[in-house]
Amino acid sequence: MGEGADGPAAAERACGGPGAAMPAMYKVRPLHSAAVLAEHLPSCMYPLPNLHRAPGTAAPPQEEVDPSLQALESRQEEILKRLYELKSAVDGLSKMIQTPDADFDVTNIIQTDQSSPLSTNGADLDLMLGKDYGALKDVVINANPSLPPLSLLVIHSLLCERYKILSAVHTHSSVKSVPENLLKCFGEQTKKQPRHEYQLGFTLIWKDVPKPQMKFSIQTMCPIEGEGNIARFLFSLFGQKYNAVTSTLIDSWVDTAMLQLQEGSSKERGAVLRSMNAALGKSPWLVGTELTLADVVAWSALQQTGTASSAPANVQKWIKSCENLAPFSSVMKLLK
Repeated sequence: MGEGADGPAAAERACGGPGAAMPAMYKVRPLHSAAVLAEHLPSCMYPLPNLHRAPGTAAPPQEEVDPSLQALESRQEEILKRLYELKSAVDGLSKMIQTPDADFDVTNIIQTDQSSPLSTNGADLDLMLGKDYGALKDVVINANPSLPPLSLLVIHSLLCERYKILSAVHTHSSVKSVPENLLKCFGEQTKKQPRHEYQLGFTLIWKDVPKPQMKFSIQTMCPIEGEGNIARFLFSLFGQKYNAVTSTLIDSWVDTAMLQLQEGSSKERGAVLRSMNAALGKSPWLVGTELTLADVVAWSALQQTGTASSAPANVQKWIKSCENLAPFSSVMKLLK
């Protein structure tokens, strides 16, 4: 029963003792080496282009742009180019046309206006008022003596210098008394010629009316109310022809004189006087180089409101120019 020298150790190794090596159950061949894995595996989940790359570095390849977006961008660039050209054209026009204070400067246009001053021969009344055989064209004006329409009296004097005027002054029963100077506002009227030899009749009736009223043809014409409107009608009998700009400016000054200078507040009157002072600094009269209806109506409004004495320097000089003319100086006597 004896054992050999190697009996116990050999038995231990045969039984899987501490000195025995465990055999592998099966072997698996590796598919990738460690070097291949380190080279091809990504370092992040997905790449993004660098929006903050340093200047000078090449931009990453861009994706292909939609053709419709390219067409839209091209159209936008074309529109912006046309807008820029239009803006340049407008800037050029603004330099050619001076527009201070957002007002159209028509000084040069007025100075080049070819309208002639008040002619000494007069216009054809039959052409303007219509031919009426056997009857004298008679203008009848109702006015309140408490506020005499000075502009109409000035225009009457101007008309007398051009036409043969049959003038008359009457008093309506609605007025109790009329100052003597107003009853003789047309001077001493002595009828020396037959009625049919006159060109125009001019009858002034002092009556209790809120605004001056004028009737020219009772059958075919409605009454005209307002001193400014009557003045426009009477001044048109001179046959003056103005361009569109000058006519518009004259009408604007007439409306300003009636609505703001005569009927407006002290603040409005001050603004009108400043505008007049600026206009008269460019030309001797309100509109251009000749007397117009605007001067007659504005002068009348200044006298009626009593603001002539407090007017600026250019307006004072203009007032003196008006009163140096006989039609204005004769009306000035009525205010004394």
